Amino acid sequence: MTPQTPVNKAENAAAEAQPKDTRNTGPGRLLITVYAVFAISATARAGYQILTKFSEAPLAYLLSAFAALVYVVATVSLAKAGRTWFKVSVAAVLVELVGVLVVGALSIFDSVNFPHETVWSLFGRGYAFIPLLLPILGLVWLYRRRPTPKLG
Repeated sequence: MTPQTPVNKAENAAAEAQPKDTRNTGPGRLLITVYAVFAISATARAGYQILTKFSEAPLAYLLSAFAALVYVVATVSLAKAGRTWFKVSVAAVLVELVGVLVVGALSIFDSVNFPHETVWSLFGRGYAFIPLLLPILGLVWLYRRRPTPKLG
């Protein structure tokens, strides 16, 4: 073990005094895993729909692709530490929640533009309503793991 200089000791003490970013630990890992599964499945579904039957429901399939992008951003940002990634996580999860609510309602009241289901159709019914519950759980998790305000 090498002796530490006073500068190194001060840096180490400052690093230890900073609260650790714990969004990607414990239950956060499960949340990130679920987001990753949805990112992969939504991307695959949207890709298949766009490549094979885009003309049947272009709006629905483009929204599926958008949902996939949101899940990818949420997955990556939840896994990363730092204030900026926290803000990206909050934005992505909020966009997801609004998307599920809007697409869910539109798929009920405007069946002409939604002849085929998307990830968010009928509030995620095709996925056991997990797309509706996931952003709520995500926002609760983010609230509980929000960064502490900077002092000074």
